[in-house]
Amino acid sequence: MSSVAAEKYITPEEYLAAERRAKVKSEYIYGEIFAMSGASNAHNIITVEITTELNIQLRPHGCFVYSGDMRVRTSRTGSYFYPDVVVVCDKPRFEDNVFDTLLNPTLIVEVLSPSTEAFDRGEKFAHYQELVSLREYILVSQDRMRVEHHRLVEAQWIGKIFEAPEDVLKFNSINCELPLQDIYTRVLFSD
Repeated sequence: MSSVAAEKYITPEEYLAAERRAKVKSEYIYGEIFAMSGASNAHNIITVEITTELNIQLRPHGCFVYSGDMRVRTSRTGSYFYPDVVVVCDKPRFEDNVFDTLLNPTLIVEVLSPSTEAFDRGEKFAHYQELVSLREYILVSQDRMRVEHHRLVEAQWIGKIFEAPEDVLKFNSINCELPLQDIYTRVLFSD
């Protein structure tokens, strides 16, 4: 999350109108707009690997996998984000007939960046928890093999960490699996 914030309160409607005309993506939190920065090579590779693997598994089941450009609204007056990967296995519901703002994600993946890691784990996760449809939230490190898998179990979020290549993430909400080695297969870590 960049630190470029608006100087005055912007309504959700003003944000959406401006965002739909903008050349650069921005996220919106309670009246403030934050420009998004670019992603690293590792970030892009990880996002594509996850999107590809999930799409291959989920396409026969009628699920939709979106990456990067699908905006998600967490509440009517609250916030809009661009998750790295979003899955919905129900009929997608959108804010309006432009079909660019999803309201009912089942699973969200964020690839962690140094500038956004604390926000993705904290405040952004809190915003995502406002989504009644959300069942799983995944945080993927790009500088080492490490994935945090958060699942909603009986109204409580339970987290588990995966760090070994042979570990397999089991996504119960969308009925599929993703081995860590498939996520990181083409990522080169610096020593």
